[in-house]
Amino acid sequence: MDVIKLQALDLVIASLLVLLSAGISFALRLNLQRQVLWAALRTVVQLLLVGQILRIVFAHAAPWLTALVAAVMMALAAREVAARPKARLTGHGNGWVGTLAVASTTLITAIFILNTALRPDPWYDPRYTIALVGIVLGSVLNAASLALDNMLSGVRRERLGIEARLALGAPVHQAFSSLLRESVRRGIVPSINQMSAAGIITLPGIMTGQIIAGMDPVDAAKYQILLMFLLCGASGMAAMGAAYGAMRRLTDERGRLRLDRLKPGASANRK
Repeated sequence: MDVIKLQALDLVIASLLVLLSAGISFALRLNLQRQVLWAALRTVVQLLLVGQILRIVFAHAAPWLTALVAAVMMALAAREVAARPKARLTGHGNGWVGTLAVASTTLITAIFILNTALRPDPWYDPRYTIALVGIVLGSVLNAASLALDNMLSGVRRERLGIEARLALGAPVHQAFSSLLRESVRRGIVPSINQMSAAGIITLPGIMTGQIIAGMDPVDAAKYQILLMFLLCGASGMAAMGAAYGAMRRLTDERGRLRLDRLKPGASANRK
């Protein structure tokens, strides 16, 4: 089966649906039409730019170039994890927690799958490595940011209970246990929902793309199953890493709760 190549005119025709969405916003006075059009323009520019960069990376297939692209992607994801929570840790704490959770989870997941199920030759083949890192980062970013946000917003709410358990001699992880569980749960739930809906309610994007590209539907389904399992594990690791990282930043070596390391702001009064 030959791949249907899209021309510029095809994209222009598809953009009529974006104009329709902007028209609905204008008609209902939602004042979102500028945001819709700006987001569409950014989509075009960003994806075409990424496509050109990846074309160069794939042509060279150099390990250092692959590592550079992956590092930039992880850095941007870590920045997003740090920026999403309304609460902020002092000393760029959000950034450190986000970087640790994103980098460690992504590297462990990518190296594991590249050396077990896929095994490309060479193992750092950018067509596999960069694609996997990009897919994993989407779930890792979401899971880590949800867990971190819940930890930072919940620690003030549960301050009295945490301090009481610490005063009674409980170890730090036990004092934070309920908040840790809730934070990790929030990070994992989206991946559970994604797996539950796959194939019945929705047809996942990776599987759809492979079918359009001519792959046998059963083989495409196997790849999608592999990726679903991959993303589930990555989400769990990222959520746990972000939650425990935040806990470490909010306590000291003597096991005391340090809310002074949490910047005062909107989160302090959030209901």
